[in-house]
Amino acid sequence: MTQRGLLIVLSGPSGVGKGTVRKAIFNEDGIDFQYSISATTRQPRVGEIDGEDYFFVSHDEFEEKIANGDMLEYAQYVSNYYGTPKSFIDETLASGRDVFLEIDVQGALQVKSKMPEGIYIFLTPPDLTNLRERLVGRGTDSQEVIEKRVTAAREELKQMINYDYAVENDQVIHAVERIKAIITAERLRVARVFEKTL
Repeated sequence: MTQRGLLIVLSGPSGVGKGTVRKAIFNEDGIDFQYSISATTRQPRVGEIDGEDYFFVSHDEFEEKIANGDMLEYAQYVSNYYGTPKSFIDETLASGRDVFLEIDVQGALQVKSKMPEGIYIFLTPPDLTNLRERLVGRGTDSQEVIEKRVTAAREELKQMINYDYAVENDQVIHAVERIKAIITAERLRVARVFEKTL
């Protein structure tokens, strides 16, 4: 019998560096996670590729998926939808492959309500000043949108209590090492080793 894969959920406020940390983890030797590609209705940023960074879909397409129960989670953020196709996650985990999901805070809490067995990691900035500087440095949002994101981040940080782990993204290399240590420890949980050895 194939042992079910781990669902690893990386979440945190907008601008904290979730995408950068996730890409750095995937560039590590010996990492073989299946990246769960989210669907979104927002426009692609420079350099983003449809089907690799996100599935870019229209509002109508996304709402049809919601109506059909095809989304494990979804959220509306700054007037755009973001969500995770459900069947893809279930099939991949059942095959024994680990799934790495990088999503916003609202989405992560929806996933946790449906799949509490996942490993929930909250990526946090050193402080809100640092987060604002990152958002400005990204150069993709207006000042008004940046202020909305910082205000939202202040509220999202309060949700950290609902996660299993908190990792400060002071430097990407350190955040990656901390997350790898968490995953190693999770693989050594007695319940998983016991299931595997019987």
